[in-house]
Amino acid sequence: MSKILLFSLVSNFTCLSAEEDMKTWFGDPDLQGVWTNASLTTLERPDEYESLLVTEEEANRAATFSAEFTDAIDNPYEEGETPKAGENVGGYNTAWMDPGTKLFKINGEYRSSILIYPENGKLPRKWVRWGIEAPSIYRMFTQANHPEERSLGERCIVGFGSTGGPPMLNVLYNNHYQIVQSPGYVMILVEMNHDARIIRIKGSHLPDHIKPWLGDSVGHWEGNTLVVKTKNHHLQQRFRAAIRHQILITETAEVTERFTRTSEDEILYEFSVDDDVAYRDVWKGEMPLRKAEGKIYEYACHEGNYSMANILAGAREEERRNQ
Repeated sequence: MSKILLFSLVSNFTCLSAEEDMKTWFGDPDLQGVWTNASLTTLERPDEYESLLVTEEEANRAATFSAEFTDAIDNPYEEGETPKAGENVGGYNTAWMDPGTKLFKINGEYRSSILIYPENGKLPRKWVRWGIEAPSIYRMFTQANHPEERSLGERCIVGFGSTGGPPMLNVLYNNHYQIVQSPGYVMILVEMNHDARIIRIKGSHLPDHIKPWLGDSVGHWEGNTLVVKTKNHHLQQRFRAAIRHQILITETAEVTERFTRTSEDEILYEFSVDDDVAYRDVWKGEMPLRKAEGKIYEYACHEGNYSMANILAGAREEERRNQ
C-alpha cells in the first residue's frame, strides 16, 4: 500500500513539475524558443494525393524524390562535362536551400497539405489564376516601372511567400522563428527578413488606417493556447508568392492563429483566413513548429539592393525590343 501511495505521489509531482516547466515566470503558457516549420508538406494538396493523410510509403517516396531532385540540381552535368556557352548556369547552390526533408506529421500521421479546409486541400480562390482573372491585383507587384511595383520579398522588406505571416507559411529556406514572451506581449522574430511580430495580449486593435507590414495582431489565452487575431493588413502585402504557393491576403482580411505547446519539442500551429474579397470561403490549415537547435542569425538579404537598377533597366530594354 505504501509503495502504491509513494508511486502516486511521485507521479503527481512529476506531472505538476512538467506543467510548471511549461509556464513562464509570470504564469503564461511558455511558447519560447527557436522553432522551424521546414517541411516538404505544401500549403495546397498535390494532385497525386487523394486525401489529407499520407501513408508511410507515400511519405518515404516524397522524401526520396526530393533528395534526388536536389542532387540533380547540384549536379546537372556528367563528370567532365562543361556547360555550353550562353547556357543558364542555374541559381542558388542547394547549400542555401532548406525546405525540409520530409512531410510533417500531426498526431503521428503524415499530412499531404497544410490546408485542412476546404477538405479537397485547395484554396477556394475567387480567381483561379491571379494574373489572368485578377490582373489589377497581380500586376500591382509584378511590374517594373518603379521599385514599388516589385514584391516586398524581392525588395527585402519582408520575407516572400508569407513566411512572416500571418499566416506563417513554410518556404524554400530560412524557416525559423524565435518566440519571446514578456508580461502583456508575445514577440515572434521571423528569420526572413528579420521581422518582429509584436502581439499585444488582451489589447485593442489599432485604428483601421494604421496598417503595419505584418498586420496588427492582438492575442489572448484560451487555456494553454495562444489565440491571435490579425487585421489591418498592408496593401503592399496583398500578393504573397513563393515557389510552392501564391496567396492573396487583402486589407480587410481577418487571420486567426492558434499556438498550442503540445510537447517540449513541438508547437501545434493552426490558422484560419477569412477574406471574402479574394476567396469564396474561409480556409484553414495546421502544421507543427518543431524545436530547432542553435540561434537565429541575421538574415542579410541585401546591402543597398544593387540589382534593382538592373531589374528596372532590363524592363526598359525589353520594352524597346517589343516596340
